[in-house]
Order: sequence, then structure tokens, then C-alpha cells
Amino acid sequence: MRTPAKLVLVRHGETEGNIAKILDTQVPGLPLTERGVAQAKAFGAALVRAPQVLVSSEALRARQTASYIEAATGTQAHVLDGLYEVQVGELHGRSDREAHEFFQKIYRGWHHGELDTRAPGGESGHEVLERIVPVLDGLREEFLTGDADGDVVVVNHGAAMRLVAMTLAGVAPPFTTNNHLDNTETIELVPTENGGWECLRWGRFLPPFTVKAAPSADDPMG
Repeated sequence: MRTPAKLVLVRHGETEGNIAKILDTQVPGLPLTERGVAQAKAFGAALVRAPQVLVSSEALRARQTASYIEAATGTQAHVLDGLYEVQVGELHGRSDREAHEFFQKIYRGWHHGELDTRAPGGESGHEVLERIVPVLDGLREEFLTGDADGDVVVVNHGAAMRLVAMTLAGVAPPFTTNNHLDNTETIELVPTENGGWECLRWGRFLPPFTVKAAPSADDPMG
């Protein structure tokens, strides 16, 4: 029995911003570290089969990650508009605990339905979903219907990935807010017959997604 084609959301490789816990959300953003390059190469090499489609956000770190996956698999990478990280406005560039906790309070609220809130000068949860979900819907319609052969790999960003996956597949908080994604970890979704999505993987976790973890601001965008 053939494995169903999946939408594989993969977080970009490590950047200096990740190491320093910086809220780095504006495009183009920081490049990959040497470790981030190694992570991207390892991710591409570990894929059992080449994706049928490989796309990334506009951010430099995502484009670089996709380029190494392309080199490993032979699938050409393309940049799609609208897949960049949650925009944190005036919090951009900050790494202090106050900024982390401020953003996390807003972000946790989004996962509990408070999608109108935002950081000063930043996006609301509604705005994040309104720019990303249509892109993923388009990929589904074009590449994940009928007898689709091969996964669609989307290189993007941790906070955006978690919010979108919760919304599309119904994975419930607090799992979605407390279980962050490490660099090059994935959230894997498969289309369902009723037009929805089922989540098959969230980082290192498989269903059911009930693992408890303490809230953390250590990796605010993970």
C-alpha cells in the first residue's frame, strides 16, 4: 500500500538569532550558521524519497535551508510569497526575557482563539493565517489530490508552523504552545477526504498529541 503524499512543514536550520534567542522575524533576516547548514544537508540526505515539490519562505534562512535540500534531492526549490515568520513589530531584534514573555502571552492567546491580539506594530493571528493558509491550500489543490506521488516540502518558521498546524489539523493547546520545534524538525500533515488535514508528526512526537511540557520562552520562535 502506497504511503499517502504529505504536506511536510520543516523549520529552517539554525541561525545566530536562534542561538542568541533574538526575535528575528523581518525579511530577509539572518543566514544559517555552520551548524544550520549541516542540519539542512542532513535533513535532505535523510529523506527516503525526493519531494515532488520543494518551496520556502522569502526569509534568507529558509531559502538557504531549501537550497541544501535541493542539492541533496534534486528537486528544485522555489520561493513562495507569504510564508515568512510571524511579524512581531516593535519586538523585532530583542532578546530580553520581557520581550519573550510578552510575545509568548500573545502567541498562547492565539492558540486559545484570541486571534485579534498583536504586538505593537506586529501581526494579529488572523493576519498570519490569512497569508499562509491560502498558500498551503493552493499547494494541496495542485499537488496533493488524487494519486499524488511524493510529498510537498515547505521550509518555513516555527511559530507560524505551529499556529497553522493547530488551525488546520485541530491539534489542541497546550501541546501546540508548549512543544516547540527544533531547527529542521517537521510538522507533517496529510489531506483527509472531508477537506481537512490530519497531523501525523509534530517534531519528535506522533499522535496522540497529549505530551505535557512546561511553558518556555527559551526559544520564542521555535
